[in-house]
Amino acid sequence: MGGPERLADVEPFLYNLFSDRRIIRLGPRLLQRPLAWWIARKRAPKSCQSYAAIGGGSPLTRITRGQGERLGVLLAVHGSFSVIIAMRYWHPLTEEAVSELVQNNISRLVVLPLYPHYSIATTGSSLSRLHEVINSKGHPFDIAEVKAWPIEPHYIASLGRAIEEGCKHFSGRTPTVLYSAHSLPAKFVEEGDPYVEHINATIRAVEERTKITGRLAFQSRSGPVRWLTPSTPDMLQLLAQEGCKDILMVPLSFVSDHVETLYEIDILYREMAEKLGMRLIRTESLNVKEDFIAGLSSLVLDAARTKGWISIRQ
Repeated sequence: MGGPERLADVEPFLYNLFSDRRIIRLGPRLLQRPLAWWIARKRAPKSCQSYAAIGGGSPLTRITRGQGERLGVLLAVHGSFSVIIAMRYWHPLTEEAVSELVQNNISRLVVLPLYPHYSIATTGSSLSRLHEVINSKGHPFDIAEVKAWPIEPHYIASLGRAIEEGCKHFSGRTPTVLYSAHSLPAKFVEEGDPYVEHINATIRAVEERTKITGRLAFQSRSGPVRWLTPSTPDMLQLLAQEGCKDILMVPLSFVSDHVETLYEIDILYREMAEKLGMRLIRTESLNVKEDFIAGLSSLVLDAARTKGWISIRQ
């Protein structure tokens, strides 16, 4: 989705986010942008406080560029690849990325979403915007799309290792593993969105590796609609009532650190857990971990092989 790099970016970023009906539907279509403007103005001061608490902006773009650079190194062994970053709601925007592709006369494009789990609000919105921009450019692209990768082996192994390392912080005690995924308007799932199905597939694969059964909750609600349940705050309340003392939180649908991990989990949920008499530790984000980047490389290479662009397996 992208993220504001300065506090001055927060309000326009929020406006871009809430203007997209594919992520949240605000009344009739004609009112989407006016309501997005109103919500952005209303939410910006509080959101600025969140970003100020993590250094004054989101590290998401920097981390994503790092992921792209490392991915490019792995792909270079297999052929001539360029890795271009496109963000949905902040720079580098999709329009900027496509312009760069056109300028470099690139015609073959592997589209790799950094969302492991497909949703119309995330991957769907990003792909739709990409095709809108490409069609407006009139440049011929042969496109291979990676729609979702909820059980990609390197991704599962990375999560498993993060959980195993996280458990070591509890001095021999067994913590409750709590998977926290970004929430989604419940209506999307009711209309057939596979997001929760993909989330559960990831959890099953991770638990098969770790032999640790966890719980699932959803964080980061925003806007006046009905969201997936249980929410992460509600789950923390429930775990406290059940007598839980140690929580290892796994940010499942996030592959990079940003405000949802650094502020929402590390500050808000940790403080909430402490007030409820529990200790909460978060697993390290995947960011630029070597095994995770290897998984991204495998996804790109598999897509390129399917199109017949490369053939040699190494």
